[in-house]
Amino acid sequence: MRTDTIALMSPAPGTRHDLVVHRFGRPGARPLVYVQAGLHADELPGPLALQVLRSRLAEVEARGMVSGEVVLVPLANPVGLAQRVLGSGVGRFDLADGGNFNRGFPALADEAAAMLDGRLGGDAAANVAAVRAALDEVAARRGAATPAEDLKRTLLRLALPADMVIDVHCDSEAVVHLYTLPASVAAFAPLAALAGARAVLTAVESGDEPFDEACSTPWRRLAARFPGVPLPVSCDACTLELRGERDVSDDLAAADAAAILDALVLRGAVAGPAPQMPAAACAPTPLAGSEPVTAPVAGIVVFRRGPGDVVSPGDVIAELVDPVDGTRTPLASRTAGVLYARASARFAHPGRRLAKIAGAEPRRTGKLLSP
Repeated sequence: MRTDTIALMSPAPGTRHDLVVHRFGRPGARPLVYVQAGLHADELPGPLALQVLRSRLAEVEARGMVSGEVVLVPLANPVGLAQRVLGSGVGRFDLADGGNFNRGFPALADEAAAMLDGRLGGDAAANVAAVRAALDEVAARRGAATPAEDLKRTLLRLALPADMVIDVHCDSEAVVHLYTLPASVAAFAPLAALAGARAVLTAVESGDEPFDEACSTPWRRLAARFPGVPLPVSCDACTLELRGERDVSDDLAAADAAAILDALVLRGAVAGPAPQMPAAACAPTPLAGSEPVTAPVAGIVVFRRGPGDVVSPGDVIAELVDPVDGTRTPLASRTAGVLYARASARFAHPGRRLAKIAGAEPRRTGKLLSP
């Protein structure tokens, strides 16, 4: 294991944030898999699981079994981890401007296309190498005016060379679920099955440029821009949601680390016997078919259905209780599917998303992710 410490932009004189990166295997070996956790720094199941994974990777590397290269960032957001408001951590949003740490990653395809025009030929491997170099150059020359922008640029440059990117998150209260592009479903089907994902949500573009799409989408756009040359899409990326914020335990971390390590074996980054594959717990569904159950009025939230429940249209998901007069407002599902996540707060103001149901039929357009 080789460990790099990258100094990030200082938020103020006398203070600093460092990004710690662990590397396993021979530099430049393929496939290269990039795994990070904690981009939303108050989501802790992922960082704990990646600590277990780090130990497991060190063990297999000592036995000469890392056949590709694995880059591991167990805590991707030291900026957010340092944020506290009245004793509570705030790791999803940048307190400097309210921006979501997993939104607004640079879209690199257009600038990279301008650099690559006339430079791609008949050699697919050479084209892939040229695209990776162009994407890195575009990312490197982008300015960073804030610590959050510097963090995003640094993480993106770490991940852009990878064949596979796994960005580990969690929801408020949830079962395991996964987001990826439709074209990458097959690449992540083993990970989804091994992790026990109850929903696999797909979108060509979910909106707002999250980290995983910033890594994978440029390849799709560049392949469309240069249809006359062989240019295989060479980065599959996903967001893996490890249940809910309170699902932090050594047993869960060990199981999640084992699932990711087995997926690395199947990808060819780690040598070893193929794991015994469980049956998939779900079929992929469009992210546009995910129904957000939203509070129309304020009230105390009393849930009637929980994460992992299969629901039908008309099923009451929750009731909102007015704490002054006791009025109850039922919230019913409009679609059939798995309730894969719900809010942990038990008081809602109007417009608050309280639950998400993975439906099979597209219902929404525009920005599809939670704020």
